[in-house]
Amino acid sequence: MHNYTTFSGKEVSDHVYRNLKERVELLLKNNIQPGLAAILVGENPASKIYINMKTKKFHSLGMKTQTFKLSIDCSQTDLIQVIENINNDSSFHGILVQLPLPNHIDSNSIINSIRPEKDVDGFHPVNAGLLSIGTPRFIPCTPKGIMKILEYYKVNLSGKHVVVLGRSNIVGRPMSILTSLKTKGANSTTTICHSGSSNIEKFTKIADIVIVALGAPNYLTKDMIKKDAILIDVGINRVNDNSEKGYKLCGDVFWEEVIEKAKAVTPVPGGVGPMTIAMLVENTVEAAENTLK
Repeated sequence: MHNYTTFSGKEVSDHVYRNLKERVELLLKNNIQPGLAAILVGENPASKIYINMKTKKFHSLGMKTQTFKLSIDCSQTDLIQVIENINNDSSFHGILVQLPLPNHIDSNSIINSIRPEKDVDGFHPVNAGLLSIGTPRFIPCTPKGIMKILEYYKVNLSGKHVVVLGRSNIVGRPMSILTSLKTKGANSTTTICHSGSSNIEKFTKIADIVIVALGAPNYLTKDMIKKDAILIDVGINRVNDNSEKGYKLCGDVFWEEVIEKAKAVTPVPGGVGPMTIAMLVENTVEAAENTLK
């Protein structure tokens, strides 16, 4: 039987929260309670679950969080007005607009209206630019969480070949920048593949680390990887089955297959997911700490 390691995001996020507790306590001593405003437009069930999980975690650490709910048919102007009010409210250090937004609202205009110092998602062009030149202010939560998993399990990317599948501004693009930056634990050769790439397996077969963020269930099979590759699975897909719930959650990596060949894999659920929330908490703490500087 081939031995593989499960890279547990649950374990790494618990480690992160233990370290954050001291930082939050220090801020509270300075009369600063780190605060996050979450904005939810409409009734997306997945977004609601995410916001509930986040709210519990913030409260357990003694941090402040409030969710601003707007109806699905609210105007773009209404949403920008809510953001403006929070931009000017010093009790909130971070602003999170839950994506995806309804089609009649332009996501870029919304992201641009968040003050960069409060953009804890790291999506504002100013923050994306700072990351791309290697001096990040806020690193997007999922890529930052993946780097933390690799660091925790002592995977040094220097000199390694990383293949990133997906080029979204939320995961793939910032991930490709982070892995290739000349920083401790990074410094890899990075290839980014996407829907326009032909013969993706030509690249995945020679990768030391594959990071998959396509949203395609069980996409990465064992034939597509080399022996002892490390696989980071960002996908979370609902696949219908005959269970009581009527569906199961699976990632973009064909788990049952790849464990025969891979050195390490992140599970779904319990892998990258918990890290995304942990990094949102960490970025909010950083935003509060920045007000002391």
